[in-house]
Amino acid sequence: MQKIEHASLPNVSTSLPQGSSEASTVTRWYAVYTTNRHEKRVALHFSQRAIEHYLPLYRAERKWRNGLRVTLDLPLFPCYIFARIPLSERVRVLSVPGALTVVGGTGRDPVPLPDTDIDALRWGLKEQLIEPHPRLTAGQQVRILCGAFAGMEGVVLRKKGACRVVITLKQIMQSIAVEVDESNLELRGEGRGAAGRISGLGSGICLQGA
Repeated sequence: MQKIEHASLPNVSTSLPQGSSEASTVTRWYAVYTTNRHEKRVALHFSQRAIEHYLPLYRAERKWRNGLRVTLDLPLFPCYIFARIPLSERVRVLSVPGALTVVGGTGRDPVPLPDTDIDALRWGLKEQLIEPHPRLTAGQQVRILCGAFAGMEGVVLRKKGACRVVITLKQIMQSIAVEVDESNLELRGEGRGAAGRISGLGSGICLQGA
């Protein structure tokens, strides 16, 4: 598994976005960028301060220098945790040790994530094999037809004979690889009929080696 490197901080806002006071009180999910390897500590502080949050974790095997193998729960998105807050409470979130910034978009104002993305992560981590994956910028796009990630789009790859779809959360520019049955995929732009479904991932798909 490749390590996701962070070259620089994501775009962030240093002031509340311009808009109505009502908009700043609406509770939405936001990505919070944290100090490296402090995601669980930030989650603990959020719990102590009654800040609703979600830290996606996946299980991975590691081998220590003494040869002992252990199973660890690691952050799915290194240096990121999600907080459900109104923007008016952004300062309270950033007062937590290890919480560095609330991720912003091209306009540098904090950008909320769709509730459906968080719901998909919650259910997907319970039902499917998911792990971090380097973000891909090229390749054939497909749409997942059913399951926790139904409707989401990504890039197909092969890993040890299994079919996986790399999904990117654009707000934080991070990707995950989700194991999916090939019968539950269709080429993006195709209809939901049988003609649009992928069979064997043949010449119609650009496979990424893994």
